[in-house]
Amino acid sequence: MRPNLLRQKLAEGKPTISTRVHTVWPSVVEAIGHTGMYDYVEFVAEYGPSDLHDLDNLCRAAELHGMGAMIKIDQSLMPFLAQRGIGAGFGSVLFTDTRSIDEVRECVRAARPDHPDYGGHYGVATRRNSYMGYGGTPEYVQSIGDTVLAFMIEKKGAVDNLEQILEEPGVDMVQWGGNDFAVNIGRPGETKHPEVVAAKKKTFETAIKMGVPPRAEVQSADEAKDYLDMGVRHFSIHTDISILFQFWKREGDQLLKSLEGR
Repeated sequence: MRPNLLRQKLAEGKPTISTRVHTVWPSVVEAIGHTGMYDYVEFVAEYGPSDLHDLDNLCRAAELHGMGAMIKIDQSLMPFLAQRGIGAGFGSVLFTDTRSIDEVRECVRAARPDHPDYGGHYGVATRRNSYMGYGGTPEYVQSIGDTVLAFMIEKKGAVDNLEQILEEPGVDMVQWGGNDFAVNIGRPGETKHPEVVAAKKKTFETAIKMGVPPRAEVQSADEAKDYLDMGVRHFSIHTDISILFQFWKREGDQLLKSLEGR
């Protein structure tokens, strides 16, 4: 079985850098890999169309360049997508929209091995991660058990129950989701509202205090300083569709201005 690169970094207390992709074109993942700078790539499956073949191919592309892979999944299809993502080779699953410890535990059970030591529901399956074997080996169980389970903290219920969620042994990382939180409390778009800012501060400070690594999403390296000062060591920088949009908008605007009056 392949080693879980993100799990190894967490166990060693090392920082990690990732980036996010909407596209299912594996060459984009390869381009990221060619930089030699990223520990893993997050496929935000929650936001765009994909099929099961895409999951396999994205993981192949990441592995080709020595990177790990994370999949962000919809809550409504959680058990299916979590297990198929792990089976495709994703070493981490990012769960969305959880509000309570019961929902968090449901996610953990779906992604942990169906084995007495783990108490999960992921059984033996012939998928890509078992490398053409049926998967019923100790190594297979260990590989499933090593999957890094990350959780979005993006609902008021999750913030209210934060300490209880962070105490759950299956929670390996957390990720703040300010936009979702603002909508959830009736403040859409108001990510600078005092209630949103306070919830964000609580999420990061409590996670660090309780020893659960928080990950920060940033649009550029310039945004990392405040998080670094808090003790954050795991970052996800930007996303492909936003990078392209900003380039096209900026460069198109400059070219149009250059053409004016000619």
